[in-house]
Amino acid sequence: MIDITHLSVMTGHQTVLQDITLSVEKGSVLGLLGPSGAGKTTLLRTIAGLNRPCSGDIRLSGQTVTSPHRLVPPHQRKTAMVFQSLALWPHMTARKHLEFVTGNHLFSHKTKRNDHIQSLLDMMHLNGYQDRYPAELSGGEQQRLAIARALASRPAYLLMDEPFSSLDDILKRELLDLTRSLKQTSGMTILYVTHDIQETLYLADKIIIMKKGKIVHRIDNTAGLTKETLLKHLGEPS
Repeated sequence: MIDITHLSVMTGHQTVLQDITLSVEKGSVLGLLGPSGAGKTTLLRTIAGLNRPCSGDIRLSGQTVTSPHRLVPPHQRKTAMVFQSLALWPHMTARKHLEFVTGNHLFSHKTKRNDHIQSLLDMMHLNGYQDRYPAELSGGEQQRLAIARALASRPAYLLMDEPFSSLDDILKRELLDLTRSLKQTSGMTILYVTHDIQETLYLADKIIIMKKGKIVHRIDNTAGLTKETLLKHLGEPS
């Protein structure tokens, strides 16, 4: 479970997040919607431990990981982030990406580590592409590699920042199905940032709408929420 209490983040003299209080249930998908500059990415980065707040706390699985006086390193949080830019390492093959993230600390035996890496390659349909570099992969293959890398560390929390915004509709639907299956098969908690209302409706159990660093709406998506209703909350014409 993610518990966030009175979280505020500043960049220079600008307040980017203001008094965010939020709980995300274990094994659920939370969709984050809002205009550019609303603070969605900053919220993910702060949960991941990449930003330090000026006030407030974040608790993951009952442990305080972020406060004004405490910042647990990202690799100790059981979080993984898929960035909008993907941030793949151009000098590493697909397999090397996964080997680097798993290291030797997650598995007591090399065979188990290799089995884990192979299962990720199979799951992401990258078997046969493991020796290719990012520049040798298609856009969809790069997206799948970014997700595989995020899953390699066996995170409890997957943070996704507009991961599919550059894909065509067919590839996007394939990867949305894959993302939804992660919740169903592993019970992983997922936070998903997007500008796409249909993606949010398809994936999310609950939705928050952010504007100017604040949460302005909290919406339950388990009772057949419609696009028109969500557009009204966003303040956009339907």
